[in-house]
Amino acid sequence: MLVTGSSTGIGAAVARALGAQGMRVAVHGFSHGEEAAAVAAGIERSGGTAVVLRGNLRSRGECTALVRQAHAAFGRLDILVNNAGGVVERRPIRDVEDDLYDAVTELNARSVFACSRAALPFMEAQGGGAIISTSSLAARSGGGGRSVLYAASKAFVSTFTRGLAKEVARFNIRVNAVAPGVIDKPGKGSTTPPHQLEASLRQTPMRRMGTVEECTGAYLYLASQELSGFVTGQILEVNGGLLMP
Repeated sequence: MLVTGSSTGIGAAVARALGAQGMRVAVHGFSHGEEAAAVAAGIERSGGTAVVLRGNLRSRGECTALVRQAHAAFGRLDILVNNAGGVVERRPIRDVEDDLYDAVTELNARSVFACSRAALPFMEAQGGGAIISTSSLAARSGGGGRSVLYAASKAFVSTFTRGLAKEVARFNIRVNAVAPGVIDKPGKGSTTPPHQLEASLRQTPMRRMGTVEECTGAYLYLASQELSGFVTGQILEVNGGLLMP
């Protein structure tokens, strides 16, 4: 299996949790090589198998190469977790230049498309698989202040998930997503102003941020054919009640 963006944050927690179940995990990073290596080492210590792969997922070519490398490492690709993403930078739309638009949409939306597209032939050939993408509460709420592009790119992820699920169900490929809310992870303070974070927590019924570890159960459930074999096209919300369906 491959978990993109798994050197830190939710991706790292998901990779560790899946590795602890004895899975063979391709840990992906781009600018956090040491952290990716540490995640892989932890998986090995817990009884799993891990390799570290590097790639800039803003590039469609590197997305394709990354998926192929993960398949080559293990001889098959049962699970793809499209987790890489981020706010990048908060700006009002009137101040967004084309370079920032490209950075946000390529990282959050196009990488999900490109990695999924590359994984499908492998999954079809082996008789099935599971694709799990990381969306966001922002996909439904429109996001916090000055994060319209991020919210819109995550809305693409949610809609892409539903549409692709219909398209590939006949190949026994399940496609789902997890939509975290306000999660305490590295760099949170650099992308979310304190006043905005405080406002979100006041509106959250559980009155706190979630932890990255509290997100992993959703991914483990969706990765398991035994537990979620009849689940596809779903967006699983993990947000402490901040936004309810």
